[in-house]
Amino acid sequence: MKAHFLRGSKQEIAESLVRISGDVREAIVFEEEPTPAAPHDTEDIFAEMDPFMVDARDVDDSREAVYSRMDGE
Repeated sequence: MKAHFLRGSKQEIAESLVRISGDVREAIVFEEEPTPAAPHDTEDIFAEMDPFMVDARDVDDSREAVYSRMDGE
């Protein structure tokens, strides 16, 4: 038994396949999977975290403030 490996486009493979005498026992097909589209609705994915959120105003989040020790640290 002789195995043939056919490469190319679908059309090229089909044309080569009809010229080969014998049985087709297996075929491997690589199919591109569609990428999921972005959700159309603008649902807030963080809405479930609202009860745990802190609303702080006038917070100094500068690099210096973040990396400086506070009194008692």
